[in-house]
Amino acid sequence: MNTSEISFLYSKPKWVELGLLGLLLVLLAGTARAELRIEITQGAAQTIPIAVVPYGGDSAGADAIHAVIGADLGRSGQFRLVPDDQMVSRPTEATQVDFRDWQLVMAQYVTIGRVLPGLDGKADVEFELFNVATGQRMTGARFAGVAPANRRRLAHHIADLIYEAITGVRGVFSTRVTYVTQVGNNYELQVADADGHNPVTVLRTQEPVLSPAWSADGRFVAYATYSNRRAAIFRQDVSTGVRQLVSSFPGLNGAPAFSPDGHRIAMVLSKDGNPDIYVMDLAGGPPRRLSQHYAIDTEPTWSPDGRYIYFTSDRSGGPQIYRVPSTGGAEMRVTFEGNYNTRARVSPDGRKLAMVHGAAGRGYRIAVQDIASRRLDVLTDGPLDESPSFAPNGQIIIYTTKSGGAEALATVSVDGNVRQRLGISQAKVREPGWSPFGSAP
Repeated sequence: MNTSEISFLYSKPKWVELGLLGLLLVLLAGTARAELRIEITQGAAQTIPIAVVPYGGDSAGADAIHAVIGADLGRSGQFRLVPDDQMVSRPTEATQVDFRDWQLVMAQYVTIGRVLPGLDGKADVEFELFNVATGQRMTGARFAGVAPANRRRLAHHIADLIYEAITGVRGVFSTRVTYVTQVGNNYELQVADADGHNPVTVLRTQEPVLSPAWSADGRFVAYATYSNRRAAIFRQDVSTGVRQLVSSFPGLNGAPAFSPDGHRIAMVLSKDGNPDIYVMDLAGGPPRRLSQHYAIDTEPTWSPDGRYIYFTSDRSGGPQIYRVPSTGGAEMRVTFEGNYNTRARVSPDGRKLAMVHGAAGRGYRIAVQDIASRRLDVLTDGPLDESPSFAPNGQIIIYTTKSGGAEALATVSVDGNVRQRLGISQAKVREPGWSPFGSAP
């Protein structure tokens, strides 16, 4: 559940307030904005030393391929980079690697690469990764015809391959995130690379933008806002900016969530008098009501196999997480620890729920519950953390954190060991959503 919806459903009837406001919407696909600043606030206790050698034939500076790879790995909190000025040698081919050079600087891994000129300003890019102790070549690849504009994206992809070869977990450096910024009464929906670079404004409005959610193929983002003084849900193509009105029934229209197959969308509607969970076929047809209770039901999210929809309900006297078969049927409570659990998101493997967990005197924090065992682990410190969203590899959660009047994004690993803070100067940042995996460059 997003922050705004938590407040309007459990603290104040914000949809009434917002329903009186008009919508001024300006579509600004392609408009670049200020980049997120990322700060590692807590790293892993044991980091992996790795040398990322400058690529032969590449430019220098922050956008050099090896610099982007190093920044990605360092930002994960799991790696410790060998500084460039401590490198005894700078090989660009496997035959030039002397592993004694890297044992001297205590590196466990060394990665090398080169940029080879091609036609029309494009280049071929090669990389290799070695285990220093064994001398084993762990992975490598050649990418032909890379345009200058795509080098940064390629660097993220190489970082993903290196991360997976060493940790066994697929990297998420080449994915993207959505978030909403607010300056005064102006709201912008942004899409940026996972490292905060290349932010693009896909929507600018003077009305709040709530609950942006990615489709499973990464093509669309659905969100709730206001149209002609009515709450509405839109689906927008991220690349083209073309958007489609999905729902604008009388009353509340909120919290959209795409089904895993992309053909349906779950949402909250109050057209029948009470906020309930509905599912609508995007090809057409009326929405079908799933939850059947006089309480407030909101914040739907799908299980990865599409069999269930998890949602928040206060039917037990306080907000807790429930689930219902996506085809309809018996509703079942799934959270029992604490008196406040909201805004569930299911991990990509379907085994965990991330949620906002409230405890007396401790504020609202991000927690993860193992669905089978019901074990709940609190990952953050609060006091007002909200809107969790899993990275597509299931290892990191991005969320909004508030302290005083400031709002920023933050990430935490699912074991709680690695934390980052992501902010923009002079703007509030909220409602994060992590994209699915994209295609390789």
